[in-house]
Amino acid sequence: MFTTVTIIIAILLTFLLTVIPFAIWYFIVLPAKRKAMAKEAKENAEKEAEVIKQKKLLEVKEKFLSKRAELEKEVRKHNQQIQQSENRIKQREMQLNQKQDELTRRKQEADAQRQRMETQQALLEKKEEEVNARFSDLINQERTRLEEISGLSAEEARERLVESLKDEAKTNAAAYINEIMDDARMTANKEAKRIIIQTIQRVATETAVENSVTVFHIDNDEVKGRIIGREGRNIRALEAATGVEIVVDDTPEAIVISAFDPVRREICRLALHQLVSDGRIHPARIEEVVAKVKKQIEEEILETGKRTTIDLGIHGLHPELIRIVGKMKYRSSYGQNLLQHARETANLCAVMASELGLNPKKAKRAGLLHDIGKVPDEEPELPHALYGAKLAEKYKEQAEICNAIGAHHDEMEMTTLLAPIVQVCDAISGARPGARREIVEAYIKRLKDLEDIAMSHPGVVKTYAIQAGRELRVIVGADKIDDKQTEQLSTDIATKIQNEMTYPGQVKITVIRETRSIAYAK
Repeated sequence: MFTTVTIIIAILLTFLLTVIPFAIWYFIVLPAKRKAMAKEAKENAEKEAEVIKQKKLLEVKEKFLSKRAELEKEVRKHNQQIQQSENRIKQREMQLNQKQDELTRRKQEADAQRQRMETQQALLEKKEEEVNARFSDLINQERTRLEEISGLSAEEARERLVESLKDEAKTNAAAYINEIMDDARMTANKEAKRIIIQTIQRVATETAVENSVTVFHIDNDEVKGRIIGREGRNIRALEAATGVEIVVDDTPEAIVISAFDPVRREICRLALHQLVSDGRIHPARIEEVVAKVKKQIEEEILETGKRTTIDLGIHGLHPELIRIVGKMKYRSSYGQNLLQHARETANLCAVMASELGLNPKKAKRAGLLHDIGKVPDEEPELPHALYGAKLAEKYKEQAEICNAIGAHHDEMEMTTLLAPIVQVCDAISGARPGARREIVEAYIKRLKDLEDIAMSHPGVVKTYAIQAGRELRVIVGADKIDDKQTEQLSTDIATKIQNEMTYPGQVKITVIRETRSIAYAK
């Protein structure tokens, strides 16, 4: 028991001896050290802060001194500029004062000069009055002397002199006018011939022959039976689909397609070619092939119109006008292909407009479109020129283009210089040798019939069919028909020609009545 207590006491004493020094160090010595260290750190921080503060103050002071030096430099520079400006202003002020003194001196000199001139002017006026008075006296004296010598007053002499000068001036003016007119007429004819010949020489094109039938060639006559079909069903279906008349006769290896519309004939020919090549010929197949060929022809028409406008350098045409131009390929006039005629006329118009100093692009455009009235989608009641002008106006062409189209056959009044150019070039293209073909006998007979119809009317002296039968000149006697009757005569002749003759295009009737007075100087 004693031993255990002794051990415990020993342990306690050992613990106390160990813990008490640690507690003394932890609670007394360590806080004292920490406090000393904190105080030392604070003193060090304050010293460092003071050092940094002094350093910053030095930097700020240096910057302040630098800025102050720069500002003083700027102020000195500004003061120098102000001083220079003041010097320049003073110099200008001195110059202005000198100029003002000079102006004042010149003004004084000018005033003195003006006074001298006024004095001289007064002297001149006075002398002029004296001279006028003396001159008037001399004129009066001379007039009185002349009146006494001639026995005429001054008014009568003046009137005679004026009449004499008038007669002389009229004679000279009439001679001068006649000379100018003759020279202008000779020059104009020569220049017109040169332009027309040069235009024709520079433009040429191939021509085509107008037909109303197309011959479709076949390999053997057995194909004819297949085209006709059982009880004629195939041929009736083909005629109904294409709008043409198909003639199947004894002509070997040939079938005749007849129609006045060349587009329909071409559609029928191409459809027949596809049907015969394929071998399947029946009404349903015929309708299918014809519809396909029509679409191909329409595409070809558009392509032809576009290619034509591109070749001629014409831009901005309405798509419908382009289609009409392409459709001209399948139309001919007097044996001349209409598209080739339009292209040739367009080129002629461009050349002639350039020679005359006009716009060649507008002239070429009018020349290409001048016959669009000949290929209508529907049958119009108007002549082709007026219908063409109406179409051009509908598709927003310029007014001068529309007038040139409508007036190229004198069915509309010409309002621009393009109209006579288109008219002349259309006649050149149509009248060129080889451009159009017609049977000689029929041509001569038509001209003779025209002249005979005109000669059948009373009062007609002579008749001439000119311009390939396009115009009929009728000369009447002045003693048999008056002016009013000539107008009625032209209408009667035109009506009779319309009722009794068949002719392409139109015929212009011109009735000429003149009075000639002949005298002989012996």
